[in-house]
Amino acid sequence: MYLWIKAFHIISVISWMAVLFYLPRLFVYHAENKDKKEFVSVVKIMEYKLYKYIGVPAFWGTILTGAGMIAMNPDIFKTGGWIHLKLTAALLLILYFFHLSVIRKRLEKDICEKSGKFFRMYNEIPTVLMIVIVIMAVAKPF
Repeated sequence: MYLWIKAFHIISVISWMAVLFYLPRLFVYHAENKDKKEFVSVVKIMEYKLYKYIGVPAFWGTILTGAGMIAMNPDIFKTGGWIHLKLTAALLLILYFFHLSVIRKRLEKDICEKSGKFFRMYNEIPTVLMIVIVIMAVAKPF
């Protein structure tokens, strides 16, 4: 059963990461085209649907399967510091995801003043965290 949960965890993580990578890119387009009302209205719909219909289910799939794997193997915390760093990076991804929701709602209300450049830089955060998570999970360096 553990391997099935792990498989669904990986599927959920891939789906969730797609949202974490693409939603800030939509924010770039949104911020850089504020004066194009028709374009922005379409981007707002895309942002909403991406977050709510793909991001939220993938997030919960990731959390529940990850928690399930830990519940099935609590001794994993005795295997080294790698799991602690991995879970810390995962927690930061969770906070990032919630912050994307805050930004999306501000953009929806036309009250976000962040620039396209800001969102380009902001979009790098999940990449760095993903690198840490994958290295910890696969190489277990400490």
